[in-house]
Amino acid sequence: MRFAVRLGTLAALALPMAGCAEVGPDYQRPAAIVPAAYKELKGWKSATPRDADGKGAWWTMFHDPTLNRLEAQVAVSNQTLKADEANYHAALALIAEARASLFPAVNFNPALTRSSPGADLLAAEVSGSWTIDLWGKVRRSIEQQGDAAQASAADLANATLAAQSALALAYVQLREADSARQLYADTVKQYQRSLEITQNQYNAGTAAKSDVITAQAQLLAAEGQQINTGVARAQSEHAIAVLVGKPPAEVSVPPGGLTDLTPAPPVRAPSALLERRPDIAAAERNMAAQNAAIGVAIAGYYPSLTLSGSTGYSGNPFIRQIAGENPVWSFGMALAQPLFNGGLTDAQVESARADYAASVATYRATVLTAFQQVEDQLAATRIYGEEIKVQGEAVKAAQQSVEIALNEYRAGTQNFTTVVTAEAAALGDEQSLLASRSSRLTAVVNLIVALGGGWSESRLAANP
Repeated sequence: MRFAVRLGTLAALALPMAGCAEVGPDYQRPAAIVPAAYKELKGWKSATPRDADGKGAWWTMFHDPTLNRLEAQVAVSNQTLKADEANYHAALALIAEARASLFPAVNFNPALTRSSPGADLLAAEVSGSWTIDLWGKVRRSIEQQGDAAQASAADLANATLAAQSALALAYVQLREADSARQLYADTVKQYQRSLEITQNQYNAGTAAKSDVITAQAQLLAAEGQQINTGVARAQSEHAIAVLVGKPPAEVSVPPGGLTDLTPAPPVRAPSALLERRPDIAAAERNMAAQNAAIGVAIAGYYPSLTLSGSTGYSGNPFIRQIAGENPVWSFGMALAQPLFNGGLTDAQVESARADYAASVATYRATVLTAFQQVEDQLAATRIYGEEIKVQGEAVKAAQQSVEIALNEYRAGTQNFTTVVTAEAAALGDEQSLLASRSSRLTAVVNLIVALGGGWSESRLAANP
C-alpha cells in the first residue's frame, strides 16, 4: 500500500509536467502558387449542376449503365487498392504505437528457484516504468503519425481515383473500337455497292476489268480493318477486367457505340482545387508530418524523466509463517540529460528540417502540376469540340462527293479512280471524326480527374 501511495504521489507530481511544453515549430500550411483564374476557362460553358448525381461517383455524368456497373467494382475488387488500404491501416497502427508511449509500462515477473539442499525461493514482482513526456516528443510523434495516416488515406483516395479513371479511359477505348467496327461495317456495305456498280459496268462493256479488281481490293481492305478492331477491343476489355480485380475470362462487355454525350464538369475557383485533389491533400499532410518530425528531433536536446517502481514478495512460498514478512518494493525517479553524442542530435534536427523543406517543395510542385493538368484538359476539351464541328462538316461534304462520283461513273463521265479517291477521303474523314470524339471524351475524363473527381478534403478523418 505504501508503495502504491508513494508511486501515485510521484505520478501526480509528474502529470502537470507531462503537458508543460512541446518543442519544435507548430505547423502552419505554407502558401502555394495559386492563380486567380484559369487561363483556358474563357468560353467554357459549365453544365447546369445536377444535385441528383452522386457526389463521389463522377462517372455517372456520362449516364452509361454499363460504365456505372463496372466503376462500382473498382474499389471493391481492385487488388492494387487492397494494398493501399492495408498501408492506411498500418499507418493507423503506428498512431496507436506512438500513443502507447504516453502511458506507463507495467510487467509481472514471477520466478521460482530451487537450490540445495532443497530450499525454494519465490520472487513475484510487479514492476513499472513511465517516461514523462516533458518536452512533447511523444505528442509530436503522435502528431507526426496522425498526419502520416491522413496522408496515407489521401494516397488511398488518389489511387482509387486513378484506378477509376483508368477504367473509364479503357472503356472509352473499347467503345471507340466498337464504333470503329461499325464504321468499317458501313464502309464494307458502301464498297460492296461500289463493287456491284463496277461489275455491272464491266458486264455492260463500259468499264475495264481493272475497275472491278480495284473495287474488290478496296472491299477486302475494309473487311481487314473491320477485323483488326477486335484487337483494340479485346485489349481494352482485358484491362477493364484487371481493374475490377477479375481475370479477363470472367469479364465481357456487351457491344455499344461511343457516346456523343460529353458532360461539362463544373469548374470551381482555382483555390478550391487545393481541397479537391487527393494528391495535393497527401502532399500537404506529408508536409505537416515532416514539420512534427522536427519537434521529435529537437526533443533529443532535452532531458528525459523516468519514474520506476516495483512491489512483490520474495521468500519460500511453502513457509506460510513468513510469507507476509518478505514483501519487497522499490520506487525511484531518474533524470537523463544528453551531454555528448558526437553531433547526432544536431544531424537529426538538420535532417528533419531538410525533409520538411523537401516536402514543401513537393507540395508546391504538386499544386503547380495540378493547375497544369486542369489547364491542359480545359484546352483539349474546348479544341476537340471545335475540331469535331469542322470534321462533322467535312464528313458530310465527303459523303456528298462519293455520291456525285458514283453517279458520274455510272453515267460514264468519270473514271473509277475518282470514285476510289472520294471513298478513301470519306473514310479518312470519318476516322478522324471518330478519333476526335474519342479524344474529347478522354479529355473530359482527364479533366474530371484533374479537378479531383468527386473527392473533397473534408473526407479525411480528423487527425487522431
